[in-house]
Amino acid sequence: MKLTIIGGGNMGAAIVHGLVQGSIFKPNDITVIDVMEEPLKALQNFNPAIRVALNDYESVEEADIILLAVKPWLIDNVILAIKFKLDYSKQLIVSIAAGITIAQMNEVLQKPKEDVVLPVLFRAIPNTAIAIRQSVTLLSSENALPEQKATLLKIFSELGHAVFLDESKLSAGTALTSCGIAYVFRYIRAATLAGIEMGFYPKEAQNLVVKTLSGAAALLDETQANPEAEIDKVTTPGGITIQGLNELEANGFSNAVIKGIKASKK
Repeated sequence: MKLTIIGGGNMGAAIVHGLVQGSIFKPNDITVIDVMEEPLKALQNFNPAIRVALNDYESVEEADIILLAVKPWLIDNVILAIKFKLDYSKQLIVSIAAGITIAQMNEVLQKPKEDVVLPVLFRAIPNTAIAIRQSVTLLSSENALPEQKATLLKIFSELGHAVFLDESKLSAGTALTSCGIAYVFRYIRAATLAGIEMGFYPKEAQNLVVKTLSGAAALLDETQANPEAEIDKVTTPGGITIQGLNELEANGFSNAVIKGIKASKK
């Protein structure tokens, strides 16, 4: 398969980094288009076999999959620039622009005076861990055949955990996973600062916190236990853990997390 990615910024580049480590695409099967030269040079420095194009959309004609990795407010302009180069009967279009619905894209993708062939559209919401093939990616589609959905699922499953959702759930899912990775980083930073205050060197404290989070996530992933059940195992009566937990809640920890995630959904 041939893949053209429009947008070589942080997320577009992260996707490329993940894909070239997988088995589905060879580096020279991937073309990245951007309006700036710097991100394209960075990708070729990463792997010279990756094809790049500076503000040139010709490669979309030969692509099996076109992935739109631009900011939401640029989606319409990009679609208008490429839609008459697209063959809706055989190409898949994937957007990672948060908040831009399939219906909105369909409206811009309409072609006048042509046979009515509906584009096969997907929305994909990854997070930045896709660069190391550890993303949680949410997928939604319209007009896709089962085998086309299977293809997208296979691609993004190589880059971590991928799951199809109804499009109505994508906003909430984005807050939990795509925005959610930033909340995890903020916790790591805060816990690291506490470690520094208690006498650890910064990198030493960060490594301890990261390994603890990794172990906690792996434990829940393996056992599918309720987090509270695991908390109960380490909160002995009169112990130090319950004192810390009570202090966190007294300062609004759970409420702050809930409000933050719901604010991202809005």
